Amino acid sequence: MYSKPQVTKGARKILWVSPAVLLLLTFVYYPVVESVRLSFYSWDAFNPQAKFVGMLNYKNMFADSIFWHSFRNNISYALISLFFQVFISLVLAALLEDVIGRKLRGLFRTIYFIPAAMSITVVGILFSFIYSPQFGLVNSFLEKIGLSSWSHAWLGEEKTAIWSIIAMSQWQSIGYCAVLFVVAIHRIPSDLFEAAEIDGAGKIRRFFSLTIPMVREMTALLVIVTISGAFLVFNEVMVMTAGGPNNSSQVLGTLLYRKAFFEDDMGYASAVAVVMFVATFAIAAVQMVVTKKQRES
Repeated sequence: MYSKPQVTKGARKILWVSPAVLLLLTFVYYPVVESVRLSFYSWDAFNPQAKFVGMLNYKNMFADSIFWHSFRNNISYALISLFFQVFISLVLAALLEDVIGRKLRGLFRTIYFIPAAMSITVVGILFSFIYSPQFGLVNSFLEKIGLSSWSHAWLGEEKTAIWSIIAMSQWQSIGYCAVLFVVAIHRIPSDLFEAAEIDGAGKIRRFFSLTIPMVREMTALLVIVTISGAFLVFNEVMVMTAGGPNNSSQVLGTLLYRKAFFEDDMGYASAVAVVMFVATFAIAAVQMVVTKKQRES
């Protein structure tokens, strides 16, 4: 008599997770390994023959002033994003929960979150008009308040292009991070705030002594996401300046794109991709280790 084969509990677990593992191996880990391998070759999209060149792509990349300028732009992007999207967002979330009246909280949360729901392409085009030197709102406002000497072609000057893009990015992202912090603050037991208030702690003291320590897990998550996003930024720069003028707003993502699809230097582009991966992976790993130690302490 035929008996149905018994599937062990361990085998069931493997069957359940195997589709997700297969997808990760196919669309995440294999492309990463392949990018690392191809960074040691000189190749282009129209030539099937790839020539092994060892570390030459990395040597050329590290000797390229445009690469280092792009890398510094990413670092500036990350530092400014940490201040606005983590610290200022946390302050904003605390104000929404502790200062704004209950009836207005939902309204303000919606107002702050709307920019995050907009397409980055739409936002980039919108701010391109706002920064316009002829009819943009920024220069018009400066002229109205008597600061016309501060007017610039914000996206057309080397000194202001990258900072204008970073400012636009903070406007779009700060509300989303604030909403996440609101969720984290809601998870703090209200008894703790009541006890601190009874002990005479003011709002500022409660913020630094209670709110910040109790939302450290969300803070760690947003730090990882913010820094990783700063090193992977592409759309904002591509829509608004495409890395110009004169490569002043170039970042690693747009440099990779230019090398791969305009100059057809796929080996150099693969080397840039490896640097981006190593930077984001290292930052995430360090942050996870620090967070684990904080939990255990």
